[in-house]
Amino acid sequence: MNPINCIIVDDEPLSQEVIRDFVKEVPWLQLKGVCFNALEAMELIHDEQVDLIFLDINLPKLSGVKFAKSLEKSPMIIFTTAYPEYAVEGFEVDAVDYLVKPVAFERFLKAVNKARDQFELKLSGRTPVNEGFIVLKSDKKMYKINERDILYIQSMGDYMKVYTNSKVIIATETMKNLEINLGRQFIRIHKSYIVSVQAISFIEGNQVKVADQFLPIGLTYRDKVMEKFKTRND
Repeated sequence: MNPINCIIVDDEPLSQEVIRDFVKEVPWLQLKGVCFNALEAMELIHDEQVDLIFLDINLPKLSGVKFAKSLEKSPMIIFTTAYPEYAVEGFEVDAVDYLVKPVAFERFLKAVNKARDQFELKLSGRTPVNEGFIVLKSDKKMYKINERDILYIQSMGDYMKVYTNSKVIIATETMKNLEINLGRQFIRIHKSYIVSVQAISFIEGNQVKVADQFLPIGLTYRDKVMEKFKTRND
């Protein structure tokens, strides 16, 4: 098991202590530091290899969500918060999970296991075996959706809109999890969009044409999108 380097960012000493004690119980987590605010965390990330951040949402000066959005290459993030209503903000930055204080160890363990799965998958360079479909939860139902039917996916805060050839499904999911579970024909073109390369009609400027929609290409994604589009039939 590859070790996961983590840091804690929280301005409450008691909350820091709880997460610190939990980290000690998990042998493959290595704590690299504890920070009271985002600026301290920025310095630590610059100096250390950080794979995972336990990040409080309600931080002084710069909130946890704004801090996460400011990171060019963000580590995995598990948000912690005393206010459940703030938790949905975490999914705007593809958080692995969120923990509501006071945090129970079994809930902590569930969150870090999700992070471990993502970490191991990234290291292996493998695409998950999903037999050409994904399963999404929407309106208390579980939908099995064939990947060949998906045109694109749009992030809408704490839920996703999955556009298929025949319908739109609104599901509770994160962009990061979808990226991991979708096949190789899908590519992230923007912080808010994942697109099936096969569904792209053409690229014009900083937009792609999918069905009857023009979708934006984010600057940081453009080179990968162009490369993928050129080789989509390889």
